[in-house]
Amino acid sequence: MKMQTFVQPVQVTVPRKIFRAYDIRGNVTLLTAELVRQIALALASHYILANQKQVVLGFDARLDSERYSQMIAEVLQHAGLEVISIGCVSSPLLYFAALKYAGNGVMVTASHNPSTDNGIKWLINGLPPIPSEIQGIADRIEQQDFVTLQPVAVAAKVYSAFWDYGQFIQHDIQLKAAHRISLDGFHGSAGWIAKAVLQQFGCQVDALHCEANGHFPLGAPDPSAVERLAILRQSVLAQGSVMGIALDGDGDRVVILDEQGNMVSPDRLMSLFAKMCLIEHPQAEIVCDVKCSTMIAQTVQRYAGRFRMIRTGSSFLRHYLCLHRAHFGGEFAGHYVFNDGRGKGFDDGLYAALRLLEYLERTGQSLTQALAEFPERIATPDMYIASHGIDGQMLMQCLEQQIDLDNIQLCTIDGIRLDFPYGFGIIRPSNTGEYFTVRFDADTAQHLAHIRQTFMHILQPNFPQIAQAIATAH
Repeated sequence: MKMQTFVQPVQVTVPRKIFRAYDIRGNVTLLTAELVRQIALALASHYILANQKQVVLGFDARLDSERYSQMIAEVLQHAGLEVISIGCVSSPLLYFAALKYAGNGVMVTASHNPSTDNGIKWLINGLPPIPSEIQGIADRIEQQDFVTLQPVAVAAKVYSAFWDYGQFIQHDIQLKAAHRISLDGFHGSAGWIAKAVLQQFGCQVDALHCEANGHFPLGAPDPSAVERLAILRQSVLAQGSVMGIALDGDGDRVVILDEQGNMVSPDRLMSLFAKMCLIEHPQAEIVCDVKCSTMIAQTVQRYAGRFRMIRTGSSFLRHYLCLHRAHFGGEFAGHYVFNDGRGKGFDDGLYAALRLLEYLERTGQSLTQALAEFPERIATPDMYIASHGIDGQMLMQCLEQQIDLDNIQLCTIDGIRLDFPYGFGIIRPSNTGEYFTVRFDADTAQHLAHIRQTFMHILQPNFPQIAQAIATAH
């Protein structure tokens, strides 16, 4: 393969803070058009050095996304790569389409961030980048170290990926009844896809905000906060829906409401997904991230599976599932990945919802009934504590040295997690900002207070500001 360099070196500022742990994402004042071109050059180099020749390209609903996508297409083609354009789609549809082209894809999206942000995700050989590879893109730009081939002379190929995706879903998911479903797309790029797929199954869909609108008139397309779900809840109750489905801006995360309009916590949903997989595949491995409840591990043990906890981050989850062939993996943030011989091994909010709907139909249960064995936990949301300039690794090391491990299990995979017989607490340095992420979970409010107090007691001697912030955070 003959390589060449055609790019004249340019001076470009590389704002490292938008080169995050899992993707490139930030305010459009930082992710400028010139920086997008430079990122595309760096990505082209990575594809070429990996001996790849084709790249699928998609974009979300944001106002700049189509323009950025066109710019990336031009750069990739000029670098010698064939581009397959699939238009304004969800990230899962991009992942699906990439599988037809050696697993290579670039998605212009800032996921659930506000309209002022944009970003870029990508796959090489079917897998997302790990943090060092994302930093490698920034390094290559700073060094102006680009590799190219002879430019591709033809225009980007257009691929209508939705048809194949819809056919795959219909073949994979077995539904017989015409269910009532309430769906909220939050004006992202996934709503129209989910609506169309559900209607293919004959579902009666009350589609809310499923038209792509990069202005995001409802605010950031993030369904994780319960107050964002009021309209969807009203729809579930008014329509008598089997469930409510809320998708984030690019559709890789999902939030589910039961038939009574109640938000189902990720811990309860993952416990049910684990049960579903283990009934079909005894002894299978189930994976979740360190922010998840002890209830998931207990569920896996109860259904004779193997449990593994890994660090937070959808890219780490995807890599682990691929390497170890675990049957299911989930994240507290709402990423759910089925890898059990069905699905395609990537996070797809719609697919996860359909697997749930299929299970309810097969068992004849309502969602409330199916979740009855997984009682609601008493838990805090992710709480963000300012670091006050404290080095995260120093705080972690100090904590580890001071913990009394009687009746407490210590996990240092990602931050400091303490597991008690009745719950857990975790503190971890942020991958993206000057703060710590803290979360507590327990079976009762009294146990939750005890776990919080334990963390405060350990932190107080050396880090009183952090201890005080944990005391008042909510």
